[in-house]
Amino acid sequence: METTADLDFNSCYRAVTARDARFDGLFFTAVRTTRIYCRSVCPARTPRASSCEFFSTAAAAERAGFRPCLRCRPELAPGRGDFSSGLASAILARLQEGALDERSLEDLAAAIGLSSRQVRRVLHSHFGVTPVEVAQTQRLLFAKKLLHETALSMTEVALAAGFGSLRRFNAIFRERYGLPPSALRRAAGGAAGPSSIVTIRLAFRTPFAWDAALEYLALRATAGVERVCDGAYERTLALAGRDGARRGWLRVARRSDAEQLEVSVEASLATLLLPISNRLRALFDLDADSLRIAAHLAADARLADQVASTPGLRVLGAWDPFELAVRTVLGQQVSVAGASTLAGRLVAALAEPIATPIAGLTHLAVQPAQLAGAPVEAVMAIGLPRARATTLVGLGRFAQDGAFERLRAQDIDSQVASLMSVPGIGPWTAQYVAMRALRQPDAFPAGDLGLRRACADKEGKFPSERELENLSQAWRPWRAYAAAYLWRGTVPLGE
Repeated sequence: METTADLDFNSCYRAVTARDARFDGLFFTAVRTTRIYCRSVCPARTPRASSCEFFSTAAAAERAGFRPCLRCRPELAPGRGDFSSGLASAILARLQEGALDERSLEDLAAAIGLSSRQVRRVLHSHFGVTPVEVAQTQRLLFAKKLLHETALSMTEVALAAGFGSLRRFNAIFRERYGLPPSALRRAAGGAAGPSSIVTIRLAFRTPFAWDAALEYLALRATAGVERVCDGAYERTLALAGRDGARRGWLRVARRSDAEQLEVSVEASLATLLLPISNRLRALFDLDADSLRIAAHLAADARLADQVASTPGLRVLGAWDPFELAVRTVLGQQVSVAGASTLAGRLVAALAEPIATPIAGLTHLAVQPAQLAGAPVEAVMAIGLPRARATTLVGLGRFAQDGAFERLRAQDIDSQVASLMSVPGIGPWTAQYVAMRALRQPDAFPAGDLGLRRACADKEGKFPSERELENLSQAWRPWRAYAAAYLWRGTVPLGE
């Protein structure tokens, strides 16, 4: 990740002059004469170069005393997925998910195995800001987004953005932006009237292979928990909030008139819109720099045709790392369809029922405590051998102990080693979980039969696992995307 000092002034200014969407969200332009900062695609008149200053993050721009532009709305900029430090990006992600809304910095640091001093040093080194500044900027920009896009009350906006009270929200908003939240809503022509459904938008980088994403999710949907229908992804969810756990459903569809996804949730989940948004960004890999990844992978003849035929293919993530890990264990040595059947049976046997207005969405996903406390025989009853049922129970205990929280701050080798400490989880499962659930762009399950088959030579001979591992070195640091393209060109086997 570039710090402000690393940004090349001339390159940034050329991107601003061209309103180049490829740089949207990778830096922000601050104008000294107006004290406003903008996206690279801002439609306002291009400022003089002598008036510009460039920042790698919105938090850094606001720390320097600049306010967000009301025309280009920096809160709508897509994120950036090319972090050079896994640790820095993991910390930033936790802050953006509202980690400091419920807990102290010391609590967050302990959860990822660091001291609060180390967390501050890592963030300042990579982003030039403190954890509190990142969290506060995130809250304010998300509140600004809600004021523009929803009819939520001011209190609901404050709570959804992570502020402890309406009074504190009003005070910080006015101090930072120079006007009260109510004035911004009036200026934006804010939506009026309560509704049983709240809708927000999530920006993404183009190209984005939305149809391919839905196809992938549809094949792997867990009956009762999620489904793909009428061009949309729908699922149940349960998240912890300030006032206890909230349960409900959501729907995600692509907007036809903008480079955005439209997310609809029931109104009872309104105060959880920030963590919901961040989970969906990870699930749909919205921050991937598709053009940059494609340019690298297309240089290999094995991948060129797939890259050309499916521009913007994403490495889809997970709503919850544990949920994806369970699904991956169920997919060991069986077909994709077989794993989906087993996942549905596990949900029916162990998960909590929920009433929704969406046909087929009847249960929440299986939780760590439900698996950790289940007799192995009960898990076997869905059609599993004892060894795999034992692995699932062990995975539940692994997650119940907070292991997935700690994994997020580790490098890929440590993540794989930690996952393989669970009996029954081998390299293939660990790499697949790292690739999707832990968002490692260079994870690569070299032992996967589908990948080996996709790389067969002209005589049809499959490369060995070691040969494929060596072959994949040319695809670094995006081997996970190479795997996604290779899988798309083969008949689905396991996960």
